[in-house]
Amino acid sequence: MPTQEGLTFECDKLIRFHHCDPAGIVFYPQYFVLFNELVEDWFNQALGIDFADFHVKQHLGVPMGSVECRFVSPSKVGEMLRLNLRVERIGTSSMKFIVQAQAGGQVRVEAKLTVVLACMKTHRAVPITGELRDKFSAYLMSPPCQH
Repeated sequence: MPTQEGLTFECDKLIRFHHCDPAGIVFYPQYFVLFNELVEDWFNQALGIDFADFHVKQHLGVPMGSVECRFVSPSKVGEMLRLNLRVERIGTSSMKFIVQAQAGGQVRVEAKLTVVLACMKTHRAVPITGELRDKFSAYLMSPPCQH
């Protein structure tokens, strides 16, 4: 979905029994699994980059370097979450994503994820360059106005 701030990637995720604790609400570590799925879906569906090939053939990955998360309201088994991802910042070898999940128009969880482009052979950061940077930049949010 295009915005003045660049593109926003959205996808729906059904909350399944395995995501939940005995109370029937999402067990909070499962949100991190959903965030990783969101990033994979973004690569596959929006960027046109086969995420499996990215890892296996190109030996590149985007592991999370840090996560800042706010749990706003519980999500329940059977609900459909709409997750969205925007790129807040692209650095030399890392990116910061803004992620939000909603159900029924209500925010359930918000997070800032910092991922690092890394070589899977050396486990070291590598620069984000060329076509990859161009694809990521389409989702880059505009900086706030300075007064």
